[in-house]
Amino acid sequence: MLGSTHGTLTTDSRRARVIACGEQRPGPAVHGRTADTDEQDVSGRPLYADVPDLDRFFRPGSVAVIGASDTEGRPNTGITWQLLDWAERVGARVHPVHPTRPSVFGIPCTASVADLPEEIDLAVLLVADPLPVIEELTEAKVRFAVVFASGFAETGEEGAAAQVRLAAAVRRSGLRLLGPNTNLNAFERFRDDLEGPAIALITQSGHQGRPVFAAQELGIRLSHWAPTGNEADLETADFISYFAERPEVGAIACYVEGLKDGRAFLLAADRAARREVPVVAVKIGRTEAGARTAASHTGKLTGADDVIDAALRQYGVIRVDGLDELQDTAALLARARAPRADGVVVYSISGGTGAHVADLASGLGLKLPVLSEARQAELHQWIPEYLSVANPVDNGGHPVGDWRGRKIIDAILADPAVGVLICPVTGPFPPLSDRLVRDLVDAAEASDKLVCVVWGSPVGTEPAYREVLLGSSRVATFRTVGNCLGAVRAYLDHHRFVRSYHSPFDEAPRTPSPSYRKALALMRPGQQLSEHAAKQLLRAYGIRVPREQLVTSAAAAVRAAGLVGYPVVMKASGAQIAHKTELGLVKVGLTSASQVRDAYRELTDIARYEGVALDGILVCQMVERGVEMVAGVTHDALFGPTVTVGLGGVLVEVLHDTAVRVPPFGEEQARDMLAELRGRPLLDGVRGRPPADLEALVEVILRVQRMALELGDHLAELDINPLMVLPEGQGAVALDALAVCR
Repeated sequence: MLGSTHGTLTTDSRRARVIACGEQRPGPAVHGRTADTDEQDVSGRPLYADVPDLDRFFRPGSVAVIGASDTEGRPNTGITWQLLDWAERVGARVHPVHPTRPSVFGIPCTASVADLPEEIDLAVLLVADPLPVIEELTEAKVRFAVVFASGFAETGEEGAAAQVRLAAAVRRSGLRLLGPNTNLNAFERFRDDLEGPAIALITQSGHQGRPVFAAQELGIRLSHWAPTGNEADLETADFISYFAERPEVGAIACYVEGLKDGRAFLLAADRAARREVPVVAVKIGRTEAGARTAASHTGKLTGADDVIDAALRQYGVIRVDGLDELQDTAALLARARAPRADGVVVYSISGGTGAHVADLASGLGLKLPVLSEARQAELHQWIPEYLSVANPVDNGGHPVGDWRGRKIIDAILADPAVGVLICPVTGPFPPLSDRLVRDLVDAAEASDKLVCVVWGSPVGTEPAYREVLLGSSRVATFRTVGNCLGAVRAYLDHHRFVRSYHSPFDEAPRTPSPSYRKALALMRPGQQLSEHAAKQLLRAYGIRVPREQLVTSAAAAVRAAGLVGYPVVMKASGAQIAHKTELGLVKVGLTSASQVRDAYRELTDIARYEGVALDGILVCQMVERGVEMVAGVTHDALFGPTVTVGLGGVLVEVLHDTAVRVPPFGEEQARDMLAELRGRPLLDGVRGRPPADLEALVEVILRVQRMALELGDHLAELDINPLMVLPEGQGAVALDALAVCR
């Protein structure tokens, strides 16, 4: 862990938003709606996150506890007592509300909300049915409310209907509500003796935030905890937007079971990315079992996990799997300075340990630069010649016990290719380990580079760990190699991301393109378009299709073949044909008029036999030379229209090698999609084949994205397969297309 009260390890940014010790990232002049919040994209969706003013939620001036109790043994009594203790710490006035009690814990009790003596910032509802109380709070102009009661969307259809009624009442009221099915985590006792940038925590299950909360005992500052529960109103996205604007917040840690609104989440992540505040999230639902359990717990969609995973990466949200990873990664990102270089050096007293950690680091994609010959010669002044110091650096043990230990560390950190030094200590071996960690801490204090120590002892009570490492504000200390390497990779990835981040919402189209009206005229609500109509849709957006003609007779087919140019492909075209090849409704490589006539008769006979309605037969240019890709649009339940690209033809079903993005996105993200494909080398040319036209492919992806943005409310699915990417400079051609209207 990065350390405690001894100084501050801050987060730099390329615009110096987090600077020297004691200075924090400046917050906005006011919270609430910003000038650009009301802007909308071409489909009428918001382009910027609304930032709720939650200051009076976390630090209210007045609190009403509705259903307060001091009767021994009642659940409400314990909650009331904790709220009284919390209110005293934050300086809030408390007003217990109960219709029959004169006082609660010696504080005069108000009979009803209407009788409260002052305006209330926060009302805490300790009642089974909050709906009638919400209406009373509306009249009293209460700003915030918390509902602990369960029995809502997490319980099934009846509970979900009750939550819909509660959410509707909240919208009418004008107040903001946390819950239902939440808990007391927001009112925990946070340590106020810790310095440095803090972690702000958001959880949908309160218990899952406990490891991050407990990190305070290791010296990691926690500023807020938002337990969002079922999110009938306030949701994860609201708290991300708010925390991203807080000057004391260095990183946001989230435990997410389901997203209430995918678009709102992305807007919030965009705000955090603009502010260069890292967001680290455990998002469950990778498996069917996890998704099913999450739905029963929070009553929200978990979303198709491949889409969620891509959307998180697209906006720089760092996804981790375990709560220990959440704690370690968020702590490192909150408090470590921006890297001076991307190179990682592994330094150890054991060749075996160094080799093992270096192997794991390389497997995660970390760069382990070979130290220069001059640097290696310098290290060999203090390390025996027979030991390797190229990277990993093996000191053999003895040099760490005297003056040489610090010299070695300083020399490694002085190398311009090195941004991170990782020292795994597999177990305590006093006095060498004591001297080693002291030298690491002292060297880190004098350096602007990141020093990480893995303290592998299962005991964790050693003074070298408890006092020296955890007492340092400059050394990041971990208990496992895996967590250390994962956090370091996230740290380097995050800073690479923010250095080049340009919000896609800034460039999102606000008005429809000239193609939109042409395309809209082709749509048939609730129907699948024929291949011919789907290709017309592509033409409207400037996506190239082969030369082709739709014909309704054998003679017309022969004439069309002459115009298109032999060889040709003939295909049945009809609104209900999804898989032509399986039905035998495609004929390829036709080189003569007789073959065309025969193919026409055969295709129409098959269609008649299969009961398939045709709008005609397509006579198409045959395009052979290129890489078969697939591109398309699908509608995700959480995020709306999404764009997919991958290897096409039959490979799309065999390899499932695809990448997905949520519009809007720019050219860089389109190229990143291609980089994610396992089959990406095919586009570069293999076994003597020429490189494919990448620029044309990127252009098609961006045009498909434009279709998704403009036609998202009308287009349920678009599938271009195969999209033939021709050799470099020759373009890309959509050989087949399927479109389903909403």
